[in-house]
Amino acid sequence: MWKAFIDPFRVARPPTLAAREQEDTPSSDHSAVTSNKKRAKNWRGTLSRIWTYLAERRLKLFMVLFMVLLTSGFTLLGPYLVGIAIDDFLEREGGQLWIWFLVGLGVVYLLNSITSWLQNVWMIEIAQETVYRMRSDLFAHLHRLPIPFFGKRQQGELMSRVTNDIENVSATLNSSAIQIFSSVLTLVGTLVVMLLLSPLLTLLTFIVVPLMAFGMRWITRRTGPLFRERQRNLGELNGYIEETLSGEKIIKAFGREQQVIDEFAERNDRIRFSGFWAQTISGLIPKLMNGLNNLSFALIAGVGGLLAIKGSITVGVIVIFVEYARQFTRPLNDLANQWNTLLSAIAGAERVFEIMDEDIEEADEQQASEVTQITGKVEFRDVSFAYDTGEGGDTLQHISFQAEPGEMIALVGPTGAGKTTLIQLISRFYDADQGQVLIDGQDIRNLRRASLRQHMAFVLQDSFLFEGTVMDNIRYGRLEATDDEVRQAAELANAHSFIQRLPDGYEQVLSRDGGGISQGQRQLLTIARAMLADPAILVLDEATSSIDTVTEIRIQEGLQRLMEGRTSFVIAHRLNTIRSADQILVLQDGQILEHGSHDQLLEQGGFYSELFHSQLKVSS
Repeated sequence: MWKAFIDPFRVARPPTLAAREQEDTPSSDHSAVTSNKKRAKNWRGTLSRIWTYLAERRLKLFMVLFMVLLTSGFTLLGPYLVGIAIDDFLEREGGQLWIWFLVGLGVVYLLNSITSWLQNVWMIEIAQETVYRMRSDLFAHLHRLPIPFFGKRQQGELMSRVTNDIENVSATLNSSAIQIFSSVLTLVGTLVVMLLLSPLLTLLTFIVVPLMAFGMRWITRRTGPLFRERQRNLGELNGYIEETLSGEKIIKAFGREQQVIDEFAERNDRIRFSGFWAQTISGLIPKLMNGLNNLSFALIAGVGGLLAIKGSITVGVIVIFVEYARQFTRPLNDLANQWNTLLSAIAGAERVFEIMDEDIEEADEQQASEVTQITGKVEFRDVSFAYDTGEGGDTLQHISFQAEPGEMIALVGPTGAGKTTLIQLISRFYDADQGQVLIDGQDIRNLRRASLRQHMAFVLQDSFLFEGTVMDNIRYGRLEATDDEVRQAAELANAHSFIQRLPDGYEQVLSRDGGGISQGQRQLLTIARAMLADPAILVLDEATSSIDTVTEIRIQEGLQRLMEGRTSFVIAHRLNTIRSADQILVLQDGQILEHGSHDQLLEQGGFYSELFHSQLKVSS
């Protein structure tokens, strides 16, 4: 009957761990990365790596294990002493010996409480320090990974590893690790004492073990997939909520509120359905355990009573066995529950170590030198580059040009022509596959990345600001800058006037990504930030797009001041903004199609000329 009742709600078995690895593990062209990820997906290796963190507090960990050993011993000793008391003192009169016995029994239970409290406090301390180091190492490693890694990963998925997966490990180390060790010790100790007291009653106690194993297997085979289904549905619902809240303006603009509510109700109902059956079936576990405990109690009491009548055992032994029978089944139940928690923690740790096994940004050459000063001369010599070698051809092909210090170089071309890639090669987010990129006559491979980027600044189309004050966001360009230098940079960027109108001026706290001010104002702040950095090489990526005319004029004035005396690379879509460029590189399909000044390219009557005149017609 139960099978017919439950089977209609049984969900498909989840894929095996190996199958999930093949689905979840991103492809890589580097055998080292593949090897590392195989190591991360080994549960023994994962436990070993967790131990390397725990081992840093090895002494305190051994103290915890010693406390667990004492606690288990006191747990076993208490019922044994009660049984002895029944046999030795039940028919005797009270006296000093009885008083001392009660005092001793109280001491045993007091010590049991003390050792239990100490093991929990110390283990929580060890767990939090371990998780602290793991989280710190993971976060630091993320900032050493190359830019291509982040292009292939979702930010939310990476955040989940830093938060949820680490927290999974934390919860398990806090409680489950001690619980598993304690349960094993209690189980072994109970079994040994029971066998010494009465092998027959021990055998009767074991009758419930196969029934328990069968019942737990029957339940977990059904609840496991249901809980996973519930978590999957919950994840989908969370994603849907995030999406709808982010797009609330669009929802209201098109009057789709009721549709969104209906779709939410459908997803919410799936969670309710899977959650109901998961909780209902898992609720059978305590009923099963209580029933088996009562069965064990009845068997021990009945058979033990017969043996006591015959004189084979004493009443005290029966009492001991009744209590030990409960202690015997409780660790089994705890182990079943904690094992699932342990597996969950291992899965979380695997996801953490998988990221930590990713290859960091390629190290600078040993002979790479620090960059102390740059004049701004940039040269490309027959440079070719591809993001994925052997797939789809090169993104850049045989690029050669030279930019003198202080020149403005404009990059023009259709989407996918290679404009952004060219900039990323200059900043060494990627290295050229062929040819050389030189700055001041030096191959940038011989320059340390960090020091090279200190002499560069970026003003991008999507201006990014951090949560913090206006002052702090501008100072991000040069952390040691004084308040006066920050204000001077803001004045040069035409940002000072609007900052003064803010309620708290330069101390105005901006929300995440500059919320609370307009797009144009955010752009002015990024220009001020670049101005403060005082770079030798400047990169502008359509910094005035999607800005009103008045604000664009203010931004252009700020940009002109910023570009004075600096080598500037400007990615432009509106060609009227680059008429004054010293050189214009017209890119198409990763190659330089045309090269020259604005007037020279118009005289050629080629692709640039056609694009410029078509934009004039549209604007008119």
